[in-house]
Amino acid sequence: MRRVRDIAVREFLATVMTRGFVVAVLLLPGLLALSVVVGPRLMNQRSEQIRGQVAIIDPTGAVAAELRATITPQAIAERRDAAAQRAIAGAPPEVRELASESRAVSGPALDRILGATPVLRVVERPAEAKEDDLRSAKAWLLEASPGDRHIAVVAVQPDAVNPGPDRQGFGGYSLYVPQNLDDRIETVIFESMRDALINARARSEGIERQRVHALVRVDRPSSITVAKGAERPTVVGFNRVLPFAFAGLLLFSVLMAGQGLVTSTVEEKTSRVIEVLLSAVSPLELLAGKVLGQMCVSLVVLAIYLGLAFMMMVSFAVLGLLDPSLVFYLLVFFVISYLTIGSAMAAVGSAVNDMREAQTMMMPIILVMMVPWMLALPISREPNSAFSTAMSFIPPMNTFAMLLRLTSSAPPPRWQVWATIGVGILSVAASVWCAAKVFTVGLLMYGKPPDLKTLIRWIREARTV
Repeated sequence: MRRVRDIAVREFLATVMTRGFVVAVLLLPGLLALSVVVGPRLMNQRSEQIRGQVAIIDPTGAVAAELRATITPQAIAERRDAAAQRAIAGAPPEVRELASESRAVSGPALDRILGATPVLRVVERPAEAKEDDLRSAKAWLLEASPGDRHIAVVAVQPDAVNPGPDRQGFGGYSLYVPQNLDDRIETVIFESMRDALINARARSEGIERQRVHALVRVDRPSSITVAKGAERPTVVGFNRVLPFAFAGLLLFSVLMAGQGLVTSTVEEKTSRVIEVLLSAVSPLELLAGKVLGQMCVSLVVLAIYLGLAFMMMVSFAVLGLLDPSLVFYLLVFFVISYLTIGSAMAAVGSAVNDMREAQTMMMPIILVMMVPWMLALPISREPNSAFSTAMSFIPPMNTFAMLLRLTSSAPPPRWQVWATIGVGILSVAASVWCAAKVFTVGLLMYGKPPDLKTLIRWIREARTV
């Protein structure tokens, strides 16, 4: 046992003391910190204000005047502000307070995000002969202008304000723009035309638009999450993000540790260091030490990212929404998944001679691990379906599937969770037993990498010591 411990400590220190490990662990937190520091500076850069002309062909005679009113800089700024207020209204109270304090929804801030408010002038073109006028307007769109740019041509349909005799519905309009037009400007034109058409239709019907808007408007209230002994405002999107966050942590930590096992085993085998180690310890002790050492490395990484997640949740006052038992199950499923996958990765590292061969043999293992991630959406949406339940008992994917179910809005019964853990323990025993057989034979084998038939023969004939 002491030799296993010494190998595990050596494996752990050899990994965490390298520059590559430090860079890999600190890369994501560093990028987040850099975005916090650099992001506001980039957002503070003012974009150039666009000035241009929008030509309109209006056979109805009612839309052009309305468009002149809805496309002014003041009207555009009011729509932007209203959209930002609607978006921030659905956020948690802490986010709304932060946005208010930082003036994140103020006019200058919106201009930095959406671009400076454009100054657009409406140019009305004749609409007697529509085809000729449209062809001429398209040519106008491509003309170089010494003054304001030619931004767009809007061709309104004749029944856009008053429907035809059958009154099946209103017509719309066609929009023509030059190449490489900023899509934000196109959005401004769309929103301005939408308001212009609504105003023209309401005026034609003798209806007050504000009254209609008040009749059809129903504000969406913020729901209240009721738990035992407490009530709190619901955080929109929290339940949708949680399954993917936990499954991503599990997948990332297992893959990282498995990759480390393969790399260290191949390097030691190539440099013949493995022969020196085998003169002092048995293959089984070496396998156990390497697996435990890399597991400690991955636990350190997992603890770092869990700590960052907790800090973010505390800052947004949503930590109380997280069930503490989920962290316990995450750690349990990590140990099961890592021992199952990690032992297989160690066997791969012992059976090959370089990383190119290792990548080929690792691919099936990685693909199997990616299956529950690719199926994460249907599993989290229907956590108690027959498919999701079946996935919870098929190793080595069972731990990922069960974690997705546990973090969903309808967690499974406890007996299924512990049944998954039981199946996982059995899969660990089988995986470690097979890996020990391959590890014993493969460490001192050189030359052509084994195929599946050879690996099965090793498992059947090898004796672990």
